[in-house]
Amino acid sequence: MQDVATTMMSGKGQVVIPESIRNSMGWGPGTRFVVAGKDDTLVLKALVAPDLSSIKGLLAKVRAEAKRAGLKKKHLTAAIVKARAGARV
Repeated sequence: MQDVATTMMSGKGQVVIPESIRNSMGWGPGTRFVVAGKDDTLVLKALVAPDLSSIKGLLAKVRAEAKRAGLKKKHLTAAIVKARAGARV
């Protein structure tokens, strides 16, 4: 860890992340976190949206697998209709 600081929990369970740590981590208002705790340790992991290029890469892999499996758009449409109707696909 780069910075170390102390903080305190409020009566509402709120904890202020010290400004020096927020700045060094690049966290601002609206930053969302996954929170995990065990024993006396709490971990905050900032949620970061994937960049567009990684989504495009994943989409290309999915399309290749669908093509390899012989899936067509009509198959996807039928699966969506069944799912929305509450039926098992």
